Amino acid sequence: MKSARLLSIVLLLQTRGRVPAAELAERLEVSARTVYRDVEALSAAGVPVYAERGRHGGIALLPGFRTDVTGMTADEARALFILAAQGAHSALGLDDALRSALRKVMAALPAPHRPAAELAGRRILVDPDKWMPRPSSAAAPDGGPSGRGPAVDLDVLHSAVFTDLRLRIRYRHSGETRLRTYTVDPYGLVAKAGTWYLVADRRGRPQLFRADRVASATLTEVPVRRRAGVELAAVWQQLRRQVEDRPAEVRVTARIRRERLDLAVRILGGALTGPPRTGEGDGAGDGEGPGSGDWAVLDLAYPVLPAVRQLLQFGDSLEVLAPPEARRVMAEAAAALTAVYAADAPSV
Repeated sequence: MKSARLLSIVLLLQTRGRVPAAELAERLEVSARTVYRDVEALSAAGVPVYAERGRHGGIALLPGFRTDVTGMTADEARALFILAAQGAHSALGLDDALRSALRKVMAALPAPHRPAAELAGRRILVDPDKWMPRPSSAAAPDGGPSGRGPAVDLDVLHSAVFTDLRLRIRYRHSGETRLRTYTVDPYGLVAKAGTWYLVADRRGRPQLFRADRVASATLTEVPVRRRAGVELAAVWQQLRRQVEDRPAEVRVTARIRRERLDLAVRILGGALTGPPRTGEGDGAGDGEGPGSGDWAVLDLAYPVLPAVRQLLQFGDSLEVLAPPEARRVMAEAAAALTAVYAADAPSV
């Protein structure tokens, strides 16, 4: 504990210059007397630190003194270089600043930690944005959230992507009960909106595997066979575009009660193809159309017809108007729900 505290004092002084002893004591959660003892220990160890008493006094390092010791462990250095995808920093205009900061940190890292830190940035990505533009029920690849944690320990997959060996996984696809076995060439791991994915080539073609559907993962003794010059970031962008640019083949028109409109826009945002219509320009302003009075009209798009069942959550506050086959899916789903609960319904 004392060595960590001494290092913290040096790093604080390098960053802040002169710091009052009382402030150091508060930040380190020790007494001022302990701070002065620590300063004496640092001085005895050859660190040019000194204390100035008085109203404007404090603890300081001699001008020009810098230490190459960052205090970072290898794991801390790797964690620092696991970066969010471009969207988070681009939105704030901080991409250039981030790259500059990382160059400075890399230069200050102890030499043994640099390769691991650089590799971590190439093997792990964090993308905080939700899948777009598809609705939540159809957006996440391979069936969306499974409602449970990873089937295989993430540490196993984390270790696997740094070994440069092929990986054999047993995997369950959405809607299937049996496991399939694949041998894959991993590029890395991506955390997308809180869900982890293994990004790998299978038979030379890129593919996403949800971590919570990987039942087991075993390293082989065969070296990984990644495509030359291809990195995780590029493969991830390719796979993400394939998911998000999937054509929406089913166009749906529905009306919803206005008191539920704000909620519907939040939930269905990815499926909406335009702003809600409330009577303007659709012939609904005469008080008789679907977008008049207490109703608003929604235009939506779904990749497959069964996905329209997402709209059941709004109950009788939403009605699908077109196409007829979408109305039929809703009617069949509603009838099936009625049959499930009819047996327990109280007699009238």
